[in-house]
Amino acid sequence: MQNNQLGAHEVIELHEVLNDAINGINQFHLYEPHVQDETLREILNHQIEFLIKEYNQLVNVMNTNSQNQGAVSYRTFTGYVPRYGLDEPQSSYPKPTANQLTDQDIATGMLSCHKSSAMMKMTAALEFANLQLRNMMTQGAKNCSDLAYETFQYMNERGYYQVPILSNQADILGQYIQAPNQHNLQYGFQ
Repeated sequence: MQNNQLGAHEVIELHEVLNDAINGINQFHLYEPHVQDETLREILNHQIEFLIKEYNQLVNVMNTNSQNQGAVSYRTFTGYVPRYGLDEPQSSYPKPTANQLTDQDIATGMLSCHKSSAMMKMTAALEFANLQLRNMMTQGAKNCSDLAYETFQYMNERGYYQVPILSNQADILGQYIQAPNQHNLQYGFQ
């Protein structure tokens, strides 16, 4: 964005997002030699490739004054049905050395990285006046969500991330009803 002026808060947010992207990519590279499961290795490798592509695009837009470049997007997921309930959950604890990391530890680290990056990018998006960067941050947060969901699917299928359920969830959620339309406004949805 050589010729585009950014506000001080935008520069600081962009600086934080770029540093977070670098740290995430580096973190994933640190995981590479410790992965045992070939499926997790494939997920890790294509996520690293995507994270680098997304980072490079943001740096390119920032450095070249390119106003017509849209944000890259990660694939969306359909049809996956998570397994709910607990089935003998495994204990988790900090490992004394990197050589003792399991695939579950690595996947959990990947998931945490994507979750925190999604929050950082969405926070940044809310601070940007520059519409292109705002849209790139919003898409980046969505990408992190999709990367996290892909990691969750892997973990859920293997019992690493189990989804507990509440026995009274219908009672909790059943207490909410639609608000009455007091102004006779039509919103285009039902």
